[in-house]
Amino acid sequence: MNILNKEELKRQIQEGKEISLDGILEEFKNLLRESIQTASEVEMTSHLGYDKHQESSNPNYRNGTNKKTLKSKYGEVDVSIPRDRDGTFEPQLVKKRERLLKGSEDLILSLYTKGMSVRDIQNHLDDLYGYQLSEQTISNITSAIIDKAKEWQSRPLEAIYPIIFMDATVLKIRVDRVVKNVAAYIMLGITIDGKKEILGIWIGENETSKYWLTLLNELKNRGVEDVLIFAIDGLNGFNQAIEAVYPKAEIQRCIVHQIRSSLRYVSWKDRKAVANDLKTVYTANTEEDAQTALLEFDESWGKKYPHITQSWTNNWNQLATFFKYPKSVQTLIYTTNPIESLNSSIKRRTKSKGSFPTIDSAFKMLYLSTQEAQEKWNRNGVRNWSEIYPQLCIFFSEVMEKYTKWLKANWWTYTVYFTGSQIFPFNFLVKLEQPYVKGLHTHNEFTQVYVNKGTGFWGPPMRLGASSEITVLKLSS
Repeated sequence: MNILNKEELKRQIQEGKEISLDGILEEFKNLLRESIQTASEVEMTSHLGYDKHQESSNPNYRNGTNKKTLKSKYGEVDVSIPRDRDGTFEPQLVKKRERLLKGSEDLILSLYTKGMSVRDIQNHLDDLYGYQLSEQTISNITSAIIDKAKEWQSRPLEAIYPIIFMDATVLKIRVDRVVKNVAAYIMLGITIDGKKEILGIWIGENETSKYWLTLLNELKNRGVEDVLIFAIDGLNGFNQAIEAVYPKAEIQRCIVHQIRSSLRYVSWKDRKAVANDLKTVYTANTEEDAQTALLEFDESWGKKYPHITQSWTNNWNQLATFFKYPKSVQTLIYTTNPIESLNSSIKRRTKSKGSFPTIDSAFKMLYLSTQEAQEKWNRNGVRNWSEIYPQLCIFFSEVMEKYTKWLKANWWTYTVYFTGSQIFPFNFLVKLEQPYVKGLHTHNEFTQVYVNKGTGFWGPPMRLGASSEITVLKLSS
């Protein structure tokens, strides 16, 4: 009785009959069995050139069936696959000597991505689906992904990534028969149209300028000509490598990582107060205000925790980069959060795993995890990118001039919307800081700047003597 039939299911419910999940699953397996056998018969008809029971001059003909038990994500399914007299029939849906139904491999890879070991996957399939696969079979399925992952790792990349994030996560990997904490570095790029893209995964190397130089040259060889901003987590020697390979790029050191480092040796009773005082530094409106806040912090805590002020001072050039940009850009680059969320997901998945037996096994898991995240990112772009990108075009106009052909090909006109300070005498001072004060300006062949006469982001937040203005922008190709 087919309870997957809507009317039959409704009738049984009305009659008060119990509908179990096992019953529904069994009905589904019956439907799956019928679908497989019907499709196989169609394949046989295509192979022979005539329908079942139809006369034909073809000396080859149907010769019964082969029974086999398929392992699927719904449990074991017994099917009968037709065979021919000559033995030349090669079914495609369920291939010869194949016992694992398509879709089950995806299930195994999904479980592996979640951080489950081969043994865990084996037990999971047995408990939930009632069949056993050897550890070798499961290992072979997961190993098949390594070639695809290495191909992905060497694929060509875009010519420019406006922003690249670099962060590390630590995995436990067995190396030379000893379980060690090994760093895995993941690089995430923001494309010119505001999409996130994982550029690569690197495992097990030491943080040295020489290593980072090799890694960045690899990016260069894969096609990355320009990067505007690197947002990094304070990796040793990375700054020097960036300056060597991408000398026009700016570097933003992650503020969150800097705070964690600062609080590492602070006593628990002082931690909240120290964190609050540090907040006045990185939340300041300007770099000058931030430096003043850092001096005040040093007066309060310098004697007790001298290493904090020293660390912020030594790394100031990279920590303060974000201050020169408007809030939308600041929010995006002052931390490595865009990649931190991925690393947090990886840590959750590997927390109960113990350790990876090899570097390759760790690489497979990272690759599958990044691909899963990439599918989600492909549906959404970076928030406020339509505002961020024109800003970057102006700040990095010399670099971006190279890509005006790309802009022309896409018929995009970027219109930037700023506000200008109007109160005397700042209306004169703002001209020294900003090239455009009011009205519409042509910045270059493909970039326009419109400045609204209102309260500005430069100077005192005051509006006096400025004429009222409501601006309507119509964008067209």
